[in-house]
Amino acid sequence: MKNRNLPSGTRDEFGPRAAVKETISAQLMAIFKRRGFAKLTTPILEYADVFKPLNLDNYRPYQLLDEQGEALVLRPDLTLPVARMMSTTGVELPAKWYYSGDVFRVKKQLSGSYNQLTQAGIELVGYGSLKGEWECLTIALAGCSATGVDEMTLELSDARFVNTVLAALPVSETTDSALKQALFDKDLTTYNHIAQLMADTDFGSFLEEWPWLFGDFDTVMAVVQRLPKIPKLQPVIDDLIATNAFINRLAPNQKVVLDLSIPSPQQYYTGMAFRGYTQNASDYLFSGGRYDDLLTSFQQVKEPAVGLAFDVDALADRAPTPSSPPQTLIYFQPSQWQAAEAKLAATPNSTLCLADSLGEAQRIAVSTNKQLLDLTKAGA
Repeated sequence: MKNRNLPSGTRDEFGPRAAVKETISAQLMAIFKRRGFAKLTTPILEYADVFKPLNLDNYRPYQLLDEQGEALVLRPDLTLPVARMMSTTGVELPAKWYYSGDVFRVKKQLSGSYNQLTQAGIELVGYGSLKGEWECLTIALAGCSATGVDEMTLELSDARFVNTVLAALPVSETTDSALKQALFDKDLTTYNHIAQLMADTDFGSFLEEWPWLFGDFDTVMAVVQRLPKIPKLQPVIDDLIATNAFINRLAPNQKVVLDLSIPSPQQYYTGMAFRGYTQNASDYLFSGGRYDDLLTSFQQVKEPAVGLAFDVDALADRAPTPSSPPQTLIYFQPSQWQAAEAKLAATPNSTLCLADSLGEAQRIAVSTNKQLLDLTKAGA
């Protein structure tokens, strides 16, 4: 074997790190099952067409070909395979699924990120009311609490906001598109040049602050109130205000921020989006939102859907390394197997030592800092 190095962006996981991720995944799975979600497993390999709706600006999938020459990818996302499954199996709606597994994304070189990530999440398909978002947010807060995240910021946004405001501006569609791009790129020179064209309109005051329309929920919403009345925008505002009030009732100390100047996380998002993060970290603990157009990528019938995905690796990065009590090694002769099993059951945090000799067992105990229990001794 000439190359035993790992591919770029991958890593082996073992010992405490692997144990922490296993514990976190189990905690999340327990929450999902307790709230009535059913397990769904999809293949690691999918046809590349499944992920056409995915925004791949920051990464690309691992690609290969099947025996017919069709393009396959290692799944870079777990939501789209759920939509693909729903459209091909005829599962009765509404449905509540939970999943866990790895996704594979070739990140930009020198980004410092891994290309293989573990996710655990839920999908609610066929639920169109705000209750779907609130169920996701309830589980998001419960998941963070269960996995030891004591302080987290919850960010709300909505894919409808930007487009609805732009559609109401008294300028051409071309100018709208240029303003949107400048807003998302934070290209303030271009943005201010376009916004100046509407300085004397009812939108002028709002446009001055739109590039900085993120931060404390109430502060951002106060700026939104400067907008002239836009009938199609009012349901968006009402949903955000109701959701903020819901979170305040559910977790009064939870910090909530609002960002209404960013693009939606994926182009298939159609409504509210939410993400959780901690300070001094670039990755999100969880993300999710509403994507009522998701199934239209695979079928003609439109179905409401909302989901949530935890980044298990991000949660593990923030989890303290568990302190494990000293482990006991039980050394025995083959003829003592039943006695060893009985001692194993009676001794907390113990394991059978399968060494061939007492000397080897003693060496293992010393090198692993474990206590040795020798059943071959008289009276042991």
